[in-house]
Amino acid sequence: MSGNWRPRVLFVALVAAPLVVAVAMLAPAFAQVGGQVARAPTAVPPEVMKWGFMAAAIVTGLSAIGAAYAVAVVGGAAMGAVAEKPETAGRALVFVGLAEGIAIYGLIIAIMILGFLR
Repeated sequence: MSGNWRPRVLFVALVAAPLVVAVAMLAPAFAQVGGQVARAPTAVPPEVMKWGFMAAAIVTGLSAIGAAYAVAVVGGAAMGAVAEKPETAGRALVFVGLAEGIAIYGLIIAIMILGFLR
């Protein structure tokens, strides 16, 4: 029974946990869509629009660069650990995924900035 828990943990880590997180993140967005009141669009000044696009581009680029560096460092260390002890592959993959999350956070912030500009 000691090896029986691994498929369940893998299922939770790869399928169930991301679905729960996605539902928790999207629920407020869907709740806001249903309760929006029709209003006249307001014009965003061109100067604000320009700096908003610049901010979105900068945050996306810097987060991608940071994620690339983090994945390079963590991935190298993870492969070294897996080479010495192959049963640590799943744990190493989780750390690489956490490092890749930096880029996703930057993309989310960029989407929030662009949503402000409409």
